[in-house]
Amino acid sequence: MLNMKISIILGTRPEIVKFSPIIRECVRLGLDFFILHTGQHYSYNMDKVFFEQLKLPNAKYNLDVGSGSHGQQTGKMLVGIEEVLQKESPDVVLVQGDTNTVLAGTLAAAKLGIKVGHVEAGLRSYDRSMPEEVNRVLADHASDYLFAPTPKSREILLHEGIDENKVFLVGNTVVDALHQNLEIAQSKSQIFDTLGVERYQYMLATAHRQENVDDKKKFSGLICGLQKVQREFKIPLIYPIHPRAKKQLDAFGIDSAGITFVEPLDYLAFLQLEGKARLVLTDSGGVQEETCILGVPCITLRNNTERPETVEVGSNVLVGTDPDRILEASKMSLDHKKNWTNPFGDGKTGEKIVEILERKQDINWSQK
Repeated sequence: MLNMKISIILGTRPEIVKFSPIIRECVRLGLDFFILHTGQHYSYNMDKVFFEQLKLPNAKYNLDVGSGSHGQQTGKMLVGIEEVLQKESPDVVLVQGDTNTVLAGTLAAAKLGIKVGHVEAGLRSYDRSMPEEVNRVLADHASDYLFAPTPKSREILLHEGIDENKVFLVGNTVVDALHQNLEIAQSKSQIFDTLGVERYQYMLATAHRQENVDDKKKFSGLICGLQKVQREFKIPLIYPIHPRAKKQLDAFGIDSAGITFVEPLDYLAFLQLEGKARLVLTDSGGVQEETCILGVPCITLRNNTERPETVEVGSNVLVGTDPDRILEASKMSLDHKKNWTNPFGDGKTGEKIVEILERKQDINWSQK
């Protein structure tokens, strides 16, 4: 019986989340696959709890590359990924999103002649100052299977000259992940009791992007905007702050009175908190998607987005880091009805991706 081996390469927690539906589908069908964890954001040892919470199989390989400049980090990944791929000889490598892990995984596989599938292909902010934009463009143009989440992302890929036979409109695995992982979260997370907040009686903020937290003027404006929103609505504004962002906040000496800072939250706790917030303010692309699906108004602390569908349906407003714009957009968003339509698919993206790979390779995996 014919067989296919799949390598799933990931290195950040958002990648684990968005890959979780595909991993579960591979497990369900009994496919031959393995997970390679680069350790881009956290060591695998720190991420083990993440795999356990989401009930996912452990990574077979752990590179633990850690932090460093973009060149150092990507170079270490290339070396480590290449060694694993030469040893394992998978038929296809799957990468997701726009991280350095995606770039390194795509390059390593392509140079070895291994097929590459890019999950969440075709996203564009058109801001080349963002490392993520460079990563996603290069990954798209080196991939063999481009899994576009929306009609807009599919059109972008076609306009860039990518062969339409390589592009597949499948929806976004974030929808699958939210539906699957919310069930787990509701049975496990005690975050409301831990933080002492009532559902729908708080706001949630996240800010971590390099272009925001490394720029004193932008980060100061962003924090000032959060303070204005908190004073206006007089309910807690909770900001789970990453250590690097906290370091920059302290280094710049930015006044942050009125904001409730907490340690970074595990995914299930964050998911619960996100779903019951009155408003979310963020510079995260993934959070823009999740809030749209969950029916929570979102204010994006950037001037551009690679998720324009969220703006078009009315769940999301782009404001940058100007304090007054942040406040006015927050008022407006809370006044509007939350009746937008989810543009990211039907929650069966993981199944569709596996079916496409099966069809393209002409292998009936389900009869292994």
